[in-house]
Amino acid sequence: MADSDEPPVAVWAAMRRPGRFLLRSWWPWRCWGYLGSGFLVGYPAAVVLALLVGLGVLTAVAGIGLLLLLAAVAAAVPLGSLERRRLRCVEPLAVADPHTSLAGAGAAAWLRTRLRERATWREFGYAALLGVVFAPAGFGVVGLLSFSLLLVAAPVFVWAVAPDTVMLVPGEPVSGPLEALGGTAAGLAGLVVTAYAAALLAGAQVKAARLLLGPREEDARVLELTRSRIRLVDAFEAERRRIERDLHDGAQQQLVALSMTLGLAEMELGKVPGAADAAALVARGRGEAQRALTQLRDLVRGIHPQVLTDHGLAAAVAEVALRHPVPVSVDLDVPRLAGSVERTAYFTVTEALANAAKHSGASHVAVAGRVEGGRLTLTVTDDGCGGADPGAGAGLAGLADRVAMSRGRLVVSSPVGGPTELRVEVPCSG
Repeated sequence: MADSDEPPVAVWAAMRRPGRFLLRSWWPWRCWGYLGSGFLVGYPAAVVLALLVGLGVLTAVAGIGLLLLLAAVAAAVPLGSLERRRLRCVEPLAVADPHTSLAGAGAAAWLRTRLRERATWREFGYAALLGVVFAPAGFGVVGLLSFSLLLVAAPVFVWAVAPDTVMLVPGEPVSGPLEALGGTAAGLAGLVVTAYAAALLAGAQVKAARLLLGPREEDARVLELTRSRIRLVDAFEAERRRIERDLHDGAQQQLVALSMTLGLAEMELGKVPGAADAAALVARGRGEAQRALTQLRDLVRGIHPQVLTDHGLAAAVAEVALRHPVPVSVDLDVPRLAGSVERTAYFTVTEALANAAKHSGASHVAVAGRVEGGRLTLTVTDDGCGGADPGAGAGLAGLADRVAMSRGRLVVSSPVGGPTELRVEVPCSG
């Protein structure tokens, strides 16, 4: 977010009117409370994070160090949530949660998603900043506030312990309440200084929280671009289904009727003496209509196979394997999944099989798939010549874009000489 578009810090705006800020508002008390609670939150958080990071570094050789480091990063997420709520003490404008909603997701999916988000690492940076900078500074302000309050109450304290001598400042004994009024004046001055110091520090923490705990403008743009791409894919899929229905219910049925009509005409011409040539032409036209019908059925099946909708991914891939020119073995142990996931997986497999038939020179292709940890994993392996280059054409790049739409990933291993393995991972949530 640009600085010109960022809303002003409320406590800094209140400081511009000193009389109202000090005497007629709760701002000083709110800032003192915010900084005091910040020390109570920040100091334990800093200790926990330091222990996790320190133990993670020390135990890296033992194999659990990485887990401790990841735990330290993940622990910053609930701390960031708490800080966004606590910020309302000094900032009326709430800081939005920058994280993707994961309602109903399992612990593993939650951790995996959070560690991939930039917002989590920014929250980790804020946690370090809170423990190292803001919490100690807040403790210093609260300490000065406590001392100033003691000085303001010095006459009462001196009167309570009379006739004993009280030493407010080293080397300067005070024997009566009147002599302690100087301490009261110093305490009031200290309260003013403390109020402004607390406001300045609280405002700085608001700025840091907006920068590190809130959503970034580029994140919002990426999210909107992702949503627009998904909308385009959905619109394209709907148009694909409409074309499939029009071809199936329109052109395909007309070709069937044409083929039947030509068949009847062929039978009638066979009964007419001397019409053998005409009957042969009609038979030829009927054969062309049959071939056109077959090609149209293949086209319709390629646009959106009905078996995918009716019976799922495994049946649809098995049907493609039966019609493939290269022998294909299929080992898909997958349940019914979301429609977008099945479509992505199906067209990825069909494109990979088409590439294997055209370019690899393979004698066998194997397709395998499983659902593990909430993700569909597919592998397409052929024993061809290898050397597949994603930059050589739009085929693999288009597959990668299709998989990316579903927040999945595609990995291709194709050394020269083979074999070629295409691996796809897609979240089952779609």
